[in-house]
Amino acid sequence: MSTRSGDIKDGRMKEIIRELASQYISREGGKASLITVTNIQFDHTENKALIYVSVFPDHKETEAMDFLKRKRTELREFITENSSFGRIPYVDFLLDTGEKNRQRIEEISNMA
Repeated sequence: MSTRSGDIKDGRMKEIIRELASQYISREGGKASLITVTNIQFDHTENKALIYVSVFPDHKETEAMDFLKRKRTELREFITENSSFGRIPYVDFLLDTGEKNRQRIEEISNMA
């Protein structure tokens, strides 16, 4: 497989995983916080999809991340049932600190 076709396949897979993860989190998550999928990265050496999320309000981050970590297996099953991928990577969640920093910079610049 060429790099270009591999990039296209990865891009397509990222979008599908992003959409399905968002649907799952919206359906299974509680109303105490808003969890948003911000990015997907693949770790091909570990066959893992890293799902980056932001959480609002900030003080609910720990609770939200605990919830997401508990639901990894169920999310992977949901992706398997709702996609046509032959092989689904394992999933893990990370807090998107880049998005959090971007929002803070925007907040500070609006204060000026």
